[in-house]
Amino acid sequence: MKDVTENRWHGRGVQGAKTSALLFADAALSQGKFIQAFPEYGPERMGAPVAAFNRLSSKPILLHSGVINPDVVVVLDPTLIDTVNVTEGISDSGVMIVNTDKAAADIRKDLNVAGPTKVFTVDASRISVDTIGRNIPNMPMLGALIKATGLLDFKEMMEDTKKKLEKKFRSKPEVIEGNIKAIERAYNEVK
Repeated sequence: MKDVTENRWHGRGVQGAKTSALLFADAALSQGKFIQAFPEYGPERMGAPVAAFNRLSSKPILLHSGVINPDVVVVLDPTLIDTVNVTEGISDSGVMIVNTDKAAADIRKDLNVAGPTKVFTVDASRISVDTIGRNIPNMPMLGALIKATGLLDFKEMMEDTKKKLEKKFRSKPEVIEGNIKAIERAYNEVK
Protein backbone atom coordinates (compact mmCIF):
# COMPACT_ATOMS: atom_id res chain seq x y z
CA MET A 1 0.00 0.00 0.00
CA LYS A 2 1.30 3.45 -0.82
CA ASP A 3 1.70 5.99 2.00
CA VAL A 4 -1.83 7.36 1.60
CA THR A 5 -4.55 5.83 -0.57
CA GLU A 6 -7.45 8.12 -1.41
CA ASN A 7 -10.96 6.92 -2.34
CA ARG A 8 -13.84 8.91 -3.79
CA TRP A 9 -17.40 7.57 -3.66
CA HIS A 10 -20.05 8.94 -6.07
CA GLY A 11 -23.73 8.37 -5.43
CA ARG A 12 -27.06 10.05 -5.07
CA GLY A 13 -28.63 11.12 -1.81
CA VAL A 14 -29.95 8.10 0.14
CA GLN A 15 -27.87 5.52 -1.81
CA GLY A 16 -25.39 5.27 1.04
CA ALA A 17 -22.12 6.72 -0.29
CA LYS A 18 -21.45 8.40 3.04
CA THR A 19 -22.41 5.28 4.99
CA SER A 20 -20.09 3.11 2.88
CA ALA A 21 -17.20 5.51 3.38
CA LEU A 22 -17.80 5.44 7.13
CA LEU A 23 -18.09 1.63 7.28
CA PHE A 24 -14.90 1.30 5.24
CA ALA A 25 -13.21 3.68 7.68
CA ASP A 26 -14.43 1.74 10.73
CA ALA A 27 -13.20 -1.54 9.24
CA ALA A 28 -9.82 0.01 8.38
CA LEU A 29 -9.48 1.41 11.88
CA SER A 30 -10.20 -2.02 13.38
CA GLN A 31 -7.38 -3.39 11.18
CA GLY A 32 -4.91 -0.90 12.66
CA LYS A 33 -4.93 1.58 9.77
CA PHE A 34 -5.08 5.33 9.95
CA ILE A 35 -8.16 6.61 8.20
CA GLN A 36 -10.20 9.65 7.28
CA ALA A 37 -13.80 9.57 6.06
CA PHE A 38 -15.86 12.58 5.12
CA PRO A 39 -18.75 13.54 2.83
CA GLU A 40 -19.08 16.50 0.51
CA TYR A 41 -22.55 17.81 -0.08
CA GLY A 42 -24.67 20.85 0.48
CA PRO A 43 -28.41 21.21 0.93
CA GLU A 44 -29.10 18.48 -1.67
CA ARG A 45 -32.21 16.42 -1.47
CA MET A 46 -32.84 12.74 -2.01
CA GLY A 47 -31.50 11.76 -5.43
CA ALA A 48 -29.03 14.63 -5.80
CA PRO A 49 -25.39 13.78 -6.57
CA VAL A 50 -23.18 13.43 -3.49
CA ALA A 51 -19.59 12.41 -2.91
CA ALA A 52 -17.80 10.88 0.05
CA PHE A 53 -14.11 10.31 0.60
CA ASN A 54 -11.58 8.15 2.42
CA ARG A 55 -7.91 8.40 3.10
CA LEU A 56 -6.17 5.21 4.24
CA SER A 57 -2.62 4.80 5.50
CA SER A 58 -0.43 2.67 7.71
CA LYS A 59 1.00 5.93 9.12
CA PRO A 60 -0.70 8.97 10.67
CA ILE A 61 -2.43 11.11 8.04
CA LEU A 62 -1.43 14.75 8.33
CA LEU A 63 -3.27 15.93 5.23
CA HIS A 64 -6.60 17.67 5.93
CA SER A 65 -8.07 18.80 2.62
CA GLY A 66 -10.34 17.54 -0.10
CA VAL A 67 -9.40 14.57 -2.25
CA ILE A 68 -8.26 15.87 -5.63
CA ASN A 69 -6.46 12.88 -7.17
CA PRO A 70 -8.19 9.72 -5.93
CA ASP A 71 -6.57 6.33 -6.33
CA VAL A 72 -9.96 4.61 -6.23
CA VAL A 73 -13.31 5.86 -7.51
CA VAL A 74 -16.51 4.01 -6.60
CA VAL A 75 -19.65 4.89 -8.59
CA LEU A 76 -22.87 3.75 -6.89
CA ASP A 77 -25.19 5.13 -9.57
CA PRO A 78 -24.23 4.61 -13.23
CA THR A 79 -26.46 7.52 -14.36
CA LEU A 80 -23.90 9.83 -12.74
CA ILE A 81 -21.48 8.95 -15.54
CA ASP A 82 -23.52 11.23 -17.82
CA THR A 83 -23.82 14.13 -15.34
CA VAL A 84 -20.70 14.11 -13.14
CA ASN A 85 -17.07 13.81 -14.21
CA VAL A 86 -16.46 10.69 -12.12
CA THR A 87 -12.97 10.20 -13.59
CA GLU A 88 -11.80 13.70 -12.65
CA GLY A 89 -8.32 13.62 -11.16
CA ILE A 90 -8.04 9.83 -10.95
CA SER A 91 -4.42 8.73 -10.81
CA ASP A 92 -2.97 6.95 -13.84
CA SER A 93 -2.75 3.74 -11.86
CA GLY A 94 -6.20 4.25 -10.39
CA VAL A 95 -9.09 1.86 -9.95
CA MET A 96 -12.67 2.57 -11.05
CA ILE A 97 -15.52 0.42 -9.69
CA VAL A 98 -18.94 1.02 -11.25
CA ASN A 99 -22.36 -0.33 -10.32
CA THR A 100 -23.69 -1.54 -13.66
CA ASP A 101 -24.73 -4.63 -15.55
CA LYS A 102 -22.37 -3.62 -18.37
CA ALA A 103 -18.99 -5.22 -18.93
CA ALA A 104 -15.90 -3.42 -17.65
CA ALA A 105 -14.65 -2.96 -21.24
CA ASP A 106 -17.86 -1.11 -22.15
CA ILE A 107 -17.61 1.16 -19.10
CA ARG A 108 -13.96 1.85 -19.95
CA LYS A 109 -15.15 3.12 -23.37
CA ASP A 110 -18.09 5.07 -21.87
CA LEU A 111 -15.74 6.82 -19.45
CA ASN A 112 -12.98 7.25 -22.06
CA VAL A 113 -10.51 5.72 -19.61
CA ALA A 114 -7.07 5.16 -21.07
CA GLY A 115 -3.79 3.89 -19.75
CA PRO A 116 -3.30 1.53 -16.86
CA THR A 117 -6.40 2.60 -14.91
CA LYS A 118 -8.27 -0.56 -13.94
CA VAL A 119 -12.04 -0.66 -14.42
CA PHE A 120 -14.27 -3.09 -12.51
CA THR A 121 -18.02 -3.56 -12.69
CA VAL A 122 -20.61 -5.27 -10.53
CA ASP A 123 -24.40 -5.20 -10.70
CA ALA A 124 -24.77 -3.89 -7.14
CA SER A 125 -28.34 -2.72 -7.79
CA ARG A 126 -29.47 -6.23 -8.71
CA ILE A 127 -27.56 -7.71 -5.77
CA SER A 128 -29.13 -5.27 -3.30
CA VAL A 129 -32.64 -5.93 -4.62
CA ASP A 130 -32.04 -9.69 -4.41
CA THR A 131 -30.61 -9.59 -0.87
CA ILE A 132 -32.35 -6.71 0.91
CA GLY A 133 -35.33 -6.06 -1.33
CA ARG A 134 -34.37 -2.47 -2.20
CA ASN A 135 -32.03 -0.77 -4.65
CA ILE A 136 -29.49 0.54 -2.17
CA PRO A 137 -26.14 -0.37 -3.76
CA ASN A 138 -23.73 0.86 -1.09
CA MET A 139 -23.16 -2.42 0.73
CA PRO A 140 -22.46 -4.47 -2.39
CA MET A 141 -20.09 -1.75 -3.58
CA LEU A 142 -18.18 -2.05 -0.30
CA GLY A 143 -17.56 -5.73 -1.09
CA ALA A 144 -16.55 -4.89 -4.66
CA LEU A 145 -14.10 -2.24 -3.39
CA ILE A 146 -12.34 -4.73 -1.13
CA LYS A 147 -12.07 -7.36 -3.88
CA ALA A 148 -10.90 -4.91 -6.58
CA THR A 149 -8.28 -3.20 -4.42
CA GLY A 150 -7.27 -5.54 -1.62
CA LEU A 151 -6.98 -2.48 0.64
CA LEU A 152 -8.38 -4.40 3.63
CA ASP A 153 -8.57 -8.00 4.72
CA PHE A 154 -12.02 -9.15 3.58
CA LYS A 155 -12.72 -11.51 6.49
CA GLU A 156 -11.79 -8.91 9.10
CA MET A 157 -13.79 -6.23 7.28
CA MET A 158 -16.83 -8.53 7.24
CA GLU A 159 -16.53 -9.23 10.96
CA ASP A 160 -16.30 -5.53 11.78
CA THR A 161 -19.15 -4.58 9.46
CA LYS A 162 -21.37 -7.32 10.87
CA LYS A 163 -20.76 -5.99 14.41
CA LYS A 164 -21.73 -2.48 13.28
CA LEU A 165 -24.88 -3.76 11.57
CA GLU A 166 -25.84 -5.89 14.58
CA LYS A 167 -25.59 -2.85 16.81
CA LYS A 168 -27.61 -0.61 14.47
CA PHE A 169 -30.22 -3.17 13.37
CA ARG A 170 -30.38 -5.47 16.41
CA SER A 171 -34.15 -5.84 16.09
CA LYS A 172 -33.99 -6.48 12.33
CA PRO A 173 -31.92 -9.64 11.73
CA GLU A 174 -33.14 -9.81 8.13
CA VAL A 175 -31.48 -6.45 7.40
CA ILE A 176 -28.20 -7.67 8.89
CA GLU A 177 -28.31 -10.95 6.97
CA GLY A 178 -29.31 -9.26 3.70
CA ASN A 179 -26.51 -6.70 3.88
CA ILE A 180 -23.90 -9.33 4.72
CA LYS A 181 -25.06 -11.44 1.76
CA ALA A 182 -24.94 -8.35 -0.47
CA ILE A 183 -21.33 -7.59 0.46
CA GLU A 184 -20.27 -11.22 -0.05
CA ARG A 185 -22.03 -11.55 -3.41
CA ALA A 186 -20.49 -8.38 -4.79
CA TYR A 187 -17.06 -9.46 -3.55
CA ASN A 188 -17.50 -12.69 -5.52
CA GLU A 189 -19.19 -11.19 -8.59
CA VAL A 190 -17.10 -8.07 -9.31
CA LYS A 191 -15.43 -8.28 -12.73
